[in-house]
Amino acid sequence: MLLSQWYFMLVLLPICLKGQKLPTRDEELFQMQIKDKGLFHDSSVIPDGAEISGYLFRDNPKRYFFVVEEDNTPLSVIVTPCDAPLEWKLTLQELPEEASGEGSGEPEPLEQQKQQIMNEEGTELFSYKGNDVEYFVSTNSPSGLYQLELISTEKDTHFKVYATTTPESDQPYPELPYDPRVDVTSLGRTTVTLAWKPTPTSSILKQPIQYCVVINKEHNFKSICAVEAKINVDDAFMMAPKPVLDFSPFDFAHFGFSSENDASKDKHFMSKTLSTKLVRQMTSKPKDDLVKVCIGNKNIFTVSDLKPDTQYYFDVFAVNSATNMSTAYVGTFARTKEEAKQKTVELKDGKVTDVFIKRKGAKFLRFAPVSSHQKATFSVHSCLDTIQIQVRRDGKLLLSQSVEGVRQFQLRGKPKAKYLIRLKGSKKGASMLKILATSKFNKQPFPSLPEDTRIKAFDKLRTCSSVTIAWLGTQERNKYCVYKKEVDDDYSEEQKKREQNQCMGPDTRKKSEKVICKYFYSQNLHKAVTTETIKGLEAGKSYMLDVYVMGHGGHSVKYQSKVVKTRKFC
Repeated sequence: MLLSQWYFMLVLLPICLKGQKLPTRDEELFQMQIKDKGLFHDSSVIPDGAEISGYLFRDNPKRYFFVVEEDNTPLSVIVTPCDAPLEWKLTLQELPEEASGEGSGEPEPLEQQKQQIMNEEGTELFSYKGNDVEYFVSTNSPSGLYQLELISTEKDTHFKVYATTTPESDQPYPELPYDPRVDVTSLGRTTVTLAWKPTPTSSILKQPIQYCVVINKEHNFKSICAVEAKINVDDAFMMAPKPVLDFSPFDFAHFGFSSENDASKDKHFMSKTLSTKLVRQMTSKPKDDLVKVCIGNKNIFTVSDLKPDTQYYFDVFAVNSATNMSTAYVGTFARTKEEAKQKTVELKDGKVTDVFIKRKGAKFLRFAPVSSHQKATFSVHSCLDTIQIQVRRDGKLLLSQSVEGVRQFQLRGKPKAKYLIRLKGSKKGASMLKILATSKFNKQPFPSLPEDTRIKAFDKLRTCSSVTIAWLGTQERNKYCVYKKEVDDDYSEEQKKREQNQCMGPDTRKKSEKVICKYFYSQNLHKAVTTETIKGLEAGKSYMLDVYVMGHGGHSVKYQSKVVKTRKFC
């Protein structure tokens, strides 16, 4: 196959020599070449002034060719390894003479030209082995046929090649500033702020530049194609976040992943054009701890929601938006600060403890029963939003659950066991809860609740002075107290939300707001429902209605508040 490519190349040489005058490049032809990438798809010819992408199978070399017609021609060749180190070398062979040795002016037979070039090994100009982006630059290259040979000895891999005879005028890659390092300007437990000097390509050459930041836990990257190969070839850059918001890349588990429909379309397309081996690599599952995001032309960026006491690697790439070609800054790494050690609260057996947790915060509690026990019971009442609870016994994780409302957990006991409880608050705001731990058998301090704690108001039973409501109960006999409070007509959902603290009991209400207290239950849950008509209301007024269920020991839980309005005319 390689020999046939050689023959094909030799046949094209006379045409190339006449059709493309180097170094004075035919710009019309060049622009046509750039637009029609298919001309160079899977070809051995390197176009002048265009970056090509290629793929190498392990231990299977690949050769590319280009011609320089005139001596003292500037030449630049850039090879970019993607996901594996490469070995490559550049050699030069003299072009065959156009005339025969007898000076007849007649071209030599094609077979003689082939044999002449095949017999010459050529002069090695440059060689390299590694995974850096490496350059060959010469200001006065001789004329001849140049051959670039590449091989990967580790694994199948992607690569990019760029060659030009007009390096001074092309400059497709963004230029790095005099200090190309990425600096860490601020470091916290969950945030890292990065800064770097802008590329002069934007300010001096007035080319459109955007910066792309890569975050991962493994190592720094030397090229953006290495990043893309690691994530997914079909990965698309994220849009820049709004300047007023912190960007939290690890909040987006889907970040960098295509949908199932898109993935199936891409796989179907690739299966027609690539080998099965290549498809398998290109459609492999991306790394979910590697994130790439493009942020526009800002040169300061804060990454948030990182894990405490964890080392991260940060890379910045300047990308020319016009050519889509990029240059890597010198990446950096940093370890986030350790999580602040929390004071551990001791829980007393059988006593309810109030706990307050800051937004996104956590609290640690310790429970050490005095005597041996068969079971340990943990009763939790989350007053506001959902919280997370973890319980470890002597270091072993026994429980990890979300709690909304009232929950009770019974764990198997162990002599002289000690329990560590970790409570994590909500991302929405501060969390409040009540918790009781006991090794003794006693009644639950918090009353049981139905799955649905809403209050229903019957619209057809509304009058100018009364409303009728209903709520669900349980199979346990409990005491329910109803309270009313007049509110403004424009009573907002935000105000209503502030009233939703389920731990605020009837003792916080005015006596005048109390309507009635009563007991009820039903062994049949389908019939565990009760109604109550609230009278003595004013016409056309809005009222917030609350139902409290009372537990043993005086602990109460509030149902979801309901705002109703009496009829204005009757």
